[in-house]
Amino acid sequence: MDTDGTRETRPTSAGYIPRPATPPKPSHAPVAGPTLGDWLRVPRSSDGPGVWTYGHVPRGAEEPEVTPTRQLVSGALISLLAGLLLWSLLWNGYLGGFWLWPLYMFTPDSWAGTLPSVVASYIWYAVVATFLIIGFGRLGRWPELVRRVLSGRAARPPQSAAPAGPEAGGLEDPVRWPQLRGAGLGEVADRLEGEAGGGRMNDVDYARIRRAWDSVRVDPARMRAFADSVRDKGAGACVHPSGDRDLPVRAARHDLLARQVLLGTVEDGVRNPYARRGTSLALDPDVLGTSLLAVGPSGTGKTQRLVRPVVESLALQALAGQAAVVAVGAAGAQLGPDAAYDVVVRIGDPGSVYDLDLYGGTTDPDEAATLLAEAFVGDVPGIDVRRAATALAQLLGPFRTAYGRFPAVPELRELLDQVPAAFDALRRELTADGAAHHTMLRELDARTRQHGAHGDPGPALADRVALLDRPAFAGFFDTTGQGRPFSLRALEHPIRVRVDLPERGHADASRMLARLLLAQFNAAAAARADRSLFAFLAFDDASHTLTPETVRGVQRLRSAHAGVLLTLRTLDDVPEALRTPLLGAVGCRMAFSGVTTWDGKRFAEAWGTEWVEARDVTHRTVFADQPLTRAIHAFRKLVTGKAVTTDAVTVRQVERERWSASDLAHAVPPGHAVVSLTSVKGERAAPLLVRLAGTA
Repeated sequence: MDTDGTRETRPTSAGYIPRPATPPKPSHAPVAGPTLGDWLRVPRSSDGPGVWTYGHVPRGAEEPEVTPTRQLVSGALISLLAGLLLWSLLWNGYLGGFWLWPLYMFTPDSWAGTLPSVVASYIWYAVVATFLIIGFGRLGRWPELVRRVLSGRAARPPQSAAPAGPEAGGLEDPVRWPQLRGAGLGEVADRLEGEAGGGRMNDVDYARIRRAWDSVRVDPARMRAFADSVRDKGAGACVHPSGDRDLPVRAARHDLLARQVLLGTVEDGVRNPYARRGTSLALDPDVLGTSLLAVGPSGTGKTQRLVRPVVESLALQALAGQAAVVAVGAAGAQLGPDAAYDVVVRIGDPGSVYDLDLYGGTTDPDEAATLLAEAFVGDVPGIDVRRAATALAQLLGPFRTAYGRFPAVPELRELLDQVPAAFDALRRELTADGAAHHTMLRELDARTRQHGAHGDPGPALADRVALLDRPAFAGFFDTTGQGRPFSLRALEHPIRVRVDLPERGHADASRMLARLLLAQFNAAAAARADRSLFAFLAFDDASHTLTPETVRGVQRLRSAHAGVLLTLRTLDDVPEALRTPLLGAVGCRMAFSGVTTWDGKRFAEAWGTEWVEARDVTHRTVFADQPLTRAIHAFRKLVTGKAVTTDAVTVRQVERERWSASDLAHAVPPGHAVVSLTSVKGERAAPLLVRLAGTA
């Protein structure tokens, strides 16, 4: 077990290695699971979004009809008795001797009374008996009964994914790197094969080097540098800028070859489609690219069973050069150790190494004003965000022109409050050295005229900025270049970031910063020049974070190779006007056990209806006319206590909700969730009842 109580499983190529007499204290749990070679050779197949492809065996689309065992036994017994009766009638001659005619026709008369005649007779009897056994056996379905009895008694060994077929040791063996050999890099492939065989390569190394090779195929000019790096460093080639080749601890099961994280198991029940029952459910960038909304009360495991596994999977992919991930949560949220991240921003903590760039790394005053306005007053009813953005731009533009930077929080507050000293100093800078910036002075004059007018957003902006102008945040949001601010412009690099918000003592400021991060992420993800990396933002709690503009931005992320994960305790934490647009903007929806019927109604509407076959059974009492029949019915009623009835079955097609609000509120067991997925290609998975990983 790891330090946080989780068990680590990862594929390796090392077997058991004897330890020295006095081994050092291990830094992580013992490695368990298949070797790297076996892990790579396991076939992977998928028949829908969200399928755990590792060793997956597709099932039929429809459930085969299964005859009840009692009916099989009775049918087999009746056919056996019928067969014995027919054989007895034939053997004793009650049906005549016609069945012996073939014997008389093919045996000579000279054999009569001799040993060959006896042998031929018994052979013919065996042939006739075999025909009777086969015929009545098929009629009574004896083979099916035997298979069911034997399968019920035999202990089924646990099924495990088997490596691929005989080509595992040939040129197509992934451990032998056939792509490199096909490109003439046999020496490089031999080095990597030796690293895997010697236990010096893990799954992250394989995924990272394969990603580097993909970039070489796009730009062949990198081939020489790639080959030299592999020759010099082996499995450590093309390493992540942090130098890490793995996470310090894993809390979930991952398949980096398919870029998946195992979320749970689809329940084997009638509520789920037959093809998905009992299969494993996983998440990957193909479905996370449509964004995911999860709703469930506190204590249902949203953090441990959803947010952390997903963030951990994207962090591993970042080490492999495939993704960039930002995790946002309250201080103390269990989103993984600090060593699992490249940047940890603890807002309000004096010991934080990194700071947060309030302006998102942009140098455009209008863009910065739009992002700040969305964060500051995007949730305030009655305030036009565009007017607020204009008011901020009228201050940010002149300040940046005068000082070459954006204002810090205290300076921005003074400008919004129209402090005379701050305005006079800004005017002097704009007119210093005879270089009059008439455009910026006009912006300042416009802000002065609008201050205090009806509908002016300035006071509301000043009140929101005051939430950040507190002693706890002194030294944060620095714009003078003395700190180490983190900007979401870094999403073009495979970076792992965690932002801890001061939720406990500054709830309003935390929500405002969460809105700012979401707005900055939407803008930064869409503005990336290189979208080869999958960018992802995960909120451990997205309450009071969403605004109309950010919801529209979330919907546009799938075309930018990016996505977000939003968790809520209830949909009531979202403005009523945004609840339906939010459910429509995300492609993946997840309802944990314990949601209210009000929340369930929204999910039921989003999941829609389906046509099902309804069977209506009508019981009708049978009235007998004959005295004997009436006597039998009376005796039966006396014994069973029920009148004799007949059943009338009506089958019809009806349209019903896939999951009703009542079912979501009361029929989802603890540790379970109902999940629907949509891939960026448009493939959909119907709502599935899933037993989340880690539950009993």
